[in-house]
Amino acid sequence: MSTTGTAPRLSAGVLTADLTRLGDELAVLRGTGCWAHVDVMDGSFCPLLTVGPGFVAGVAATGIPVDAHLLVDEPRRLLPDIVAAGPAVVTVHAEATRHLHRTMQELTALAAARPAPVLRGVAISPGTPVTAVEPVLELTDLVLVLAIDPGWPGQLPAANTRRRVAAVRDLAAGLGRPILVGIDGGLTMANAAEIAGWGADVVVSGSAIYDGTDPAGNLERMLARLGMTPATTGPR
Repeated sequence: MSTTGTAPRLSAGVLTADLTRLGDELAVLRGTGCWAHVDVMDGSFCPLLTVGPGFVAGVAATGIPVDAHLLVDEPRRLLPDIVAAGPAVVTVHAEATRHLHRTMQELTALAAARPAPVLRGVAISPGTPVTAVEPVLELTDLVLVLAIDPGWPGQLPAANTRRRVAAVRDLAAGLGRPILVGIDGGLTMANAAEIAGWGADVVVSGSAIYDGTDPAGNLERMLARLGMTPATTGPR
């Protein structure tokens, strides 16, 4: 459970869905309180090359909140188009830019200019000290703690993940406003209940939901393991 005592929100990675029938695949998320997690990868920051702002816009057009995770080098170049695509969350990596503070300032300005609210996120990979996010916490709404090294599928959650979630909480404690903490990577049906107890507000899982078999059934089972039901919307 999160530190608020509620179940964590599920952000369901949609890139493992059947993209030839994406509308039907996304429909299983409607009314559940889940986000649609889109990994935007450039083939440079991590090995995979995936999608861009056009895909984010297409998913956002369904009305389901989009969680856009930018796994790209120097994300400032993409921020205007990504924010304009209409996501509810935009997350950049601390390791991906030489100018993280400037990047978050620009994301803040773009978010403020958009009518709908945008949560500003900063992600850190397992080998990055949590203190890397400290200089930008005042510009941040979500810290996403990666439990795996991005771009290499099939990994188990790093052993330090729970400790790092707690460390991010400690860093943010003195700010006087809530900062969401998320966990991304390695979430399966088998470990979901355990990970739900690590104190995160948001957890990300892709292939456990969209595995090519029964996404609606998988989602129902995952939400049950996380202690969340379709009527439980979790943290905003």
